[in-house]
Amino acid sequence: MAQLLPVPEQPRHEQVTASFRQGTGSPVVLLHGVSMSWRIWDPVLPFLVGQHDVFAPTLAGHRGGPDLRPGAKPGISAMVDVLCDQLDEQGIETAHVVGNSLGGWLGFELARRGRVKSLLAISPAGTWKAKRDLQRLLLMIRLGCVATGDSRFSVLARNRLVRRAALARSFAYPSRIPVDEMDSLFADLTECEMLGALFGGGADLHQLAEFDVALCPVKIAWAERDRFIPYRRYGLPMRDVVRGAEFVMLPGVGHVPMWDNPRLVARAILEMTAEVDACYEVVPKPRRPKLRRSA
Repeated sequence: MAQLLPVPEQPRHEQVTASFRQGTGSPVVLLHGVSMSWRIWDPVLPFLVGQHDVFAPTLAGHRGGPDLRPGAKPGISAMVDVLCDQLDEQGIETAHVVGNSLGGWLGFELARRGRVKSLLAISPAGTWKAKRDLQRLLLMIRLGCVATGDSRFSVLARNRLVRRAALARSFAYPSRIPVDEMDSLFADLTECEMLGALFGGGADLHQLAEFDVALCPVKIAWAERDRFIPYRRYGLPMRDVVRGAEFVMLPGVGHVPMWDNPRLVARAILEMTAEVDACYEVVPKPRRPKLRRSA
């Protein structure tokens, strides 16, 4: 992997799996946001595996995920290169793709490469009104990494008020995250190597280029209570970049809505996949009745 600038030195946590795959049906690929892992989809998975072949990978440069290709410069294109490798390894040519935040941005780029059957982007990153909006995002991630880097933080975060303050920008209801999930969530943040490139300016970051919705059906679902990338500052510019996409609001949830309301997220996914899969179904032609000859 390309050399990344280090985030604060942290003790390594337990070994984790690089991906999740289970279920039958048309393939669905779930892409997480920056500094997270496939495990952020845990609450939604039970609603999907009964109807779909679900693959949730951890992205390159994230805890438990693969490295970038040798010599690659950290950034969106390099992450999509590896994501294509991950799909190839799983034998997935095209799939319904659901991406949250950074995962939504990667979903658009994956669609440009012909790998996406439909795209549901949940509060996707990739557009902003001004450069200061991008700097604001990086600063918030940096502050979060520094705060959670304190070895005492995981203990403090078991306090409901501390947990709420630490996660309020990402989740509308931090109290719904089980306490035993907190250590893993913070470990994903502090052990995310990709953050080093983001903080040090070593990542290749550019705004999402204009996207042609003729490539695949696209629905953009913005979290109504998103305080991390609020719709007015980050969603409105996306309307000019992804013209023709369907825009909807997910009511009552924050930037990472999978723990806030897993049923709501699952319903949004299944409505999208059912609608698109129905278009691919082959309806058999009715048999023509045989004519009886009269005597």
